[in-house]
Amino acid sequence: MILIRPATPADVATILGFVRDLAAFEREPDAVTATAPMLAEALFGASPAAEAVIAEREGEPVGFALFFHNFSTWTGRRGVYLEDLYVTPAARGAGVGTALLRHLAGIAVDRGCARFEWSVLDWNADAIAFYRAMGAVGQEEWTVQRVSGAALHRLAAR
Repeated sequence: MILIRPATPADVATILGFVRDLAAFEREPDAVTATAPMLAEALFGASPAAEAVIAEREGEPVGFALFFHNFSTWTGRRGVYLEDLYVTPAARGAGVGTALLRHLAGIAVDRGCARFEWSVLDWNADAIAFYRAMGAVGQEEWTVQRVSGAALHRLAAR
């Protein structure tokens, strides 16, 4: 049986480990600069930036999802944005990813959100097929734009 529960401060090290595993899977093993104190503050500090849930099987963490609210001016309502979803290799194919997505969809519905969305790497055909089977529709006409690092500082220069 798969249990999905809200993350607690005691889960921060597990979450960071899953984030590092996800980065390695996504071919960016050295890209994670987050630390346990940073995640603890972001998830459980005075003004949380995000929320996380842990998937457990037989009492052991086997995956997680980290999400936050966004907002649609077109609908006038919040949405749920899934930042990260990770399932350990040993637990893949056992319904953990499905349970996590269903749980987050339930949060979106319970909170009156207009939509639930996320990004996926274009080369991750298995994930894309899984998401399509769950009812997700690719937004092919939209592309993600990002400014970070030195470019962010240059853009912010006044």
